[in-house]
Amino acid sequence: MKIIKNLFSLSSKQFLVLILPLVIVAMFTCVSFSIISNRSIQTSVLQLVDSVNEKLEDEVLLTFEPVTKSLDMLSTAIKNDQDRRGISNLVNAMEENFPQCRAVYYGTAEGSTNGGYFIIGDNSQAAYDSDHIEQDWFVNAKDYMGEIYMSAPYISQDSGELFSTFSKAIYDDNDDFIGVLAVDMSLTSLMEIVEGINLSVNTVINFVDENGVYLTNSDPSAVLSRNYIDETKIDKSKYNMSIYFDNSTQEFVQGKYFFAVRKIGLTPWFAVIEGEIADFNGSIKSSTRIIMIVVAILILACVLINATTQSKTNEKEKSVSSKIFSEMQNLIVAAKENAATAQDQSAAVKEIVATMEDNTSLSESISKKIVDVASVAKNTSGDVVEGVTYLEQNVNQLTEIAEANQKTIEGIKSLGDKIENIWDIVTLINSVADQAKIIAFNAELEASSAGEAGRNFHIVATEIRRLADGIIDGTKEIKSKITEIQQSSDTLIIASENGTEKIQNGVENAKSLEERFTSIKNASEVTAGSAGEITTIIQQQAMASEQILITLKQIAAGVENFSSATENISQASQNLKMIAGELTKKNNGGEDE
Repeated sequence: MKIIKNLFSLSSKQFLVLILPLVIVAMFTCVSFSIISNRSIQTSVLQLVDSVNEKLEDEVLLTFEPVTKSLDMLSTAIKNDQDRRGISNLVNAMEENFPQCRAVYYGTAEGSTNGGYFIIGDNSQAAYDSDHIEQDWFVNAKDYMGEIYMSAPYISQDSGELFSTFSKAIYDDNDDFIGVLAVDMSLTSLMEIVEGINLSVNTVINFVDENGVYLTNSDPSAVLSRNYIDETKIDKSKYNMSIYFDNSTQEFVQGKYFFAVRKIGLTPWFAVIEGEIADFNGSIKSSTRIIMIVVAILILACVLINATTQSKTNEKEKSVSSKIFSEMQNLIVAAKENAATAQDQSAAVKEIVATMEDNTSLSESISKKIVDVASVAKNTSGDVVEGVTYLEQNVNQLTEIAEANQKTIEGIKSLGDKIENIWDIVTLINSVADQAKIIAFNAELEASSAGEAGRNFHIVATEIRRLADGIIDGTKEIKSKITEIQQSSDTLIIASENGTEKIQNGVENAKSLEERFTSIKNASEVTAGSAGEITTIIQQQAMASEQILITLKQIAAGVENFSSATENISQASQNLKMIAGELTKKNNGGEDE
């Protein structure tokens, strides 16, 4: 009773804190167990269905295997001994040994009209036309080339039972077709196999052909008349005829139902199974109920234990809250004193930080100016280096011009010497022309004295004299031009010599200017180096100031944090004082009640 009293002494919030987590855990446990159990059941059901499918296939194969083996053995015997009487005895023997066979019969490759024959067992319950070679069982067996052909199931008009004809073509040692052996096999055993398996109340097992037509059904009128696909609960939008009967084994769950299909050996038939998952959920539902009851009992026990613990905790809170209340008074006074001291220290540190910030700003300004000076010095040094380079190039070019001018003077002098040689040649040509003129004149005189016989010679001599006069006139003009060229050459030599002297003076001046620029370059390099060193020193000083400033800021931040923390402690102390007061009131109120 004390436990119940402790439970009702809890507040609504405490009650929810105790109950709600346990209820959530219980719901999560039950739902998870249900989901896992359903999945486990589905897996188990599919495994069970797969084993049932295998059993169905084994049962069917065991039912038909003796007949198919006997059919193979009888075919081999007929192949080895084609005596009509012997074949008849074999057919009757097989018919007697297998009562499930309605009829056993054999037809030769040739029809009865062409010398062939047809043999059927003595106890046969079926009648066939003598023209056996036109029957489907004969034609299709021949097309199967020695493999056993199974006809589509059919219902006998005599007995109303379901049958299928198994037939096999027989060939001799030369692979010549000799006939077909056939047997009408009753399929009533398929229904017996289905009825021998009881999977669950709502599970339905049937055999169907490749088109989904029933071969077995609890309603006999449905056999070979209704289609499984039309009546199944499977989702037909996902599973049509071609997908469902694709010769593969399939087991799956859709919603509340499970489905399975399996092809039976080499037959064109399928075993289909479908049923409700709920048939296998009975045990899991009872287990779930037991688990929920156990969880509910555990939750109730946990609530009662927690209620007792919480009640004891409330009693301890009374004494603790009064102690906390008194200690908070002292803590609030100490926190206020610390806050006042921290504020004074914070103000002093802020003044130091402001002074250091001004000092840092001044150092940064000086550093920037020194950097600008160093930059200008570096630029000046670069310009001077570039000027020295240009002067060197100018001196080299002036030297090359002086050398080229000297070569020009020497060429002009050489040209004057060659002109002198031309003058001698012209003088020689002139003297030769004078002699030719004299000779021509003498020839004219001799021709005149010769009379009519020297007339032609006179003409030639006259032309020679005229040519000599032309040569003399031309040499005079050449002498005049040569004289002009010599005068111009002399003038050019004098001007070139004067230019050479001036060029040489320019070279000397350029060399002197190069030396001065080199001196300026050295001075600018020294200046730039000194400015760089000053910049480094100023930067180091600025970095040191910045480090001091950072440290002071950290101290200031620490003081502010301390001040803020002190204020927070003071505020927290006030809040804790209020909480302790409320807790004391609450505990006192509980005692009064």
